[in-house]
Amino acid sequence: MIKTETSNDFRGKNNAFRPAREVFVNDYSNHYIHTGSDPQSHVTNIENSVEGYPKLQKLFEEKEKQVSEFATKPLGCRVSIDKMVPTLNKWIQRDNLTFDVVMIGCLTDNQFIYPLLTQLPLDRLVSKPGFLFIWASTQKINELSKLLNNEVWAKKFRRSEELVFVPIDKDSPYYPGLAGDDNTLVEKMQWHCWMCITGTVRRSTDGHLIHCNVDTDLNIETSDTQNGAVPSDLYKVAENFSTATKRLHIIPARTGAETPVRLRQGWVVMSPDVILNNFDPQEYKEEIRSIGTHVPYDEEIEALRPKSPVQR
Repeated sequence: MIKTETSNDFRGKNNAFRPAREVFVNDYSNHYIHTGSDPQSHVTNIENSVEGYPKLQKLFEEKEKQVSEFATKPLGCRVSIDKMVPTLNKWIQRDNLTFDVVMIGCLTDNQFIYPLLTQLPLDRLVSKPGFLFIWASTQKINELSKLLNNEVWAKKFRRSEELVFVPIDKDSPYYPGLAGDDNTLVEKMQWHCWMCITGTVRRSTDGHLIHCNVDTDLNIETSDTQNGAVPSDLYKVAENFSTATKRLHIIPARTGAETPVRLRQGWVVMSPDVILNNFDPQEYKEEIRSIGTHVPYDEEIEALRPKSPVQR
C-alpha cells in the first residue's frame, strides 16, 4: 500500500488553506521496483479464489466431485522423448485410439515442444470436436505463435483462449528464469497456454461439451501446487472447461527426481520420468466405455455455472 498526498485545496475566498489529505493507493509495480517484492505475492485470495462467494464455492465443490466420479484411474506411459511420436502413431493406427483433450508441456524450460508439434499427428490424435492445451514460457511463446499462425495449423486448430500461470516468486520451482532475456528491464516469469479447438463448439448450444466460466484465465501458484513437475491447476483448467473424459498429457522433457511427474486421476500422462508405467490401450478403451466419454449433465452445476448474457 503506497501513501501519497494531495495538494493543498482552497475552497472559498474566506476559507484558509486546508491541510493536505492522505490518500492510499495500490501500486505494486512501483513497490516491486523499490523492494523487489513480486506483485502476485500480495494477492490476498490466492489460496481460495472464491472466498466470500458461496455460490461459486458450491460450484467448485460440485464440479470437482463430478470430475472425480467420472474419471479413469491414474495412468502413466513412460517413454523417451524420441519414442513419443512412434508410440502415438501406434496408438492411432493399431489401437484406433484418440483423445478429446490433449495437453502438451509442463512448467520447465528444457522442453522440445516445437519439434514435437511439427511431427505429431495431432489431426488424427485429437478428436473433432476436441481441445488442445499447449504450455510454454514467455520466451518460447513467440515460436509457438508462429506455428499456430501457420496456414496448415490454422485450418486444423482454432486458437480460442490464452491461459496464464504465475509463480509466486523467484524461489518457486516453477520460476522460468531469464534465459535469453538477460537485458530486459521487466522479468517475464509467467507461463502461457494456448487453448485450441478442433471442430465447431459454441457456448450457447454445446453445454454438453464445454463448461464455460467455471475457471479463470489466470492462476497463481499456491501452497498446494508445489508438489511436482505439473501443478494441479494446469489439470483443473482443462477438466473444468471440457466435459470429456479421454485426456492425454504429453511432457516432452526430463524433469528429474526432484520434480517428479505424478499421475492424475482421469489422465494418461506420457513422460520419460512419469512415476508409474501402467498404460494399456485396450484396457483404457474398456474403462472409457464403462464411465462414458463425457461427464453427464447435472442440473445443479448448470444452475450454479455463470452464463453468458442471452442476446435479444
